[in-house]
Amino acid sequence: LFIIFITKIKDIAILFFASYVIACSLNPLVDKMTKKMSRSLASTLVLCGVLLISALFILPLFVVAGQQIKSFLVMLPEHVTAVKSFLMNTPLVSQSTIAQLDIGELLSTASGFTTKFVNDSINLSMEFASAIVYFLAACIIVYYFLVDKETVKKTYSSLFPRPMKAKAEEILDTISVKIGGYMLALIVTIGCVGLIMTAGLMLLGVDYALLLGVLNAVLDIIPVVGPGLALVITLLVAYKMGPLTLVLIILLFIIAQWAENNLVRPYIFGKFLDLHPLIIYFFLFVTAQYLGVIGVIFAPAIAATVCVLIEELYIKNVN
Repeated sequence: LFIIFITKIKDIAILFFASYVIACSLNPLVDKMTKKMSRSLASTLVLCGVLLISALFILPLFVVAGQQIKSFLVMLPEHVTAVKSFLMNTPLVSQSTIAQLDIGELLSTASGFTTKFVNDSINLSMEFASAIVYFLAACIIVYYFLVDKETVKKTYSSLFPRPMKAKAEEILDTISVKIGGYMLALIVTIGCVGLIMTAGLMLLGVDYALLLGVLNAVLDIIPVVGPGLALVITLLVAYKMGPLTLVLIILLFIIAQWAENNLVRPYIFGKFLDLHPLIIYFFLFVTAQYLGVIGVIFAPAIAATVCVLIEELYIKNVN
């Protein structure tokens, strides 16, 4: 019944769960500051500090990226036309079975998909009023999760019979610890990809380097499909710079993905979530089908929560 109820209010449930994840990430800092001041003041300072730092970092980034997006959309048809002409006039292509394909149609479809993707992203950002409402709601919910941490915990434990209260609180603490570092882990992993791609593209002199770096970082949240799409868009923009540059971009992409998947992600996500990649992929597909993009973003945190419940309520009892 609880699962059915959650599916009926999934947008609200995701909002509260996302807010809880953020609150768990900020709780350790608030707990430390509470030793020197009231919890309400500590929560206010931490939340305002996070918002201020995020604004100082994100706003200039989006101002520059926004200008590049306009230029990118204007130049995209020209890039696609040039790629089409290059492929059709390449002897290796014209003399092979690939020539039997309507490359122009394929590229037009890809161009339409890419343009639609970028336009959808812009349209999404243009829903300013709705985004502001959700943002303010999330800030308020996070604030109360931080301030009333003990109250929330006591209310939660009051739902269980007396013999189960201690176990229920232990499970909640375990979940909070596991998902508490999720936001930090996510920021570190996508930041790693974004920095490597942006710096590398700038060194190679690729147009729209900042926009493409941000795009690679954001799409990296979606496994396999996201990075692949980002690479295709990057190659489409840089193809005029010659085969050597394209090879270097692919190499740069491989280095970024290798660094994330073999150095950053195993350490960060393994330390905080301790989940096998297959479990994360399973929850990615499930959340993508039923919860949309936001569900995909928080899939590892949802997976950690479910796995803790299964382990504490079933596996330990069986063993």
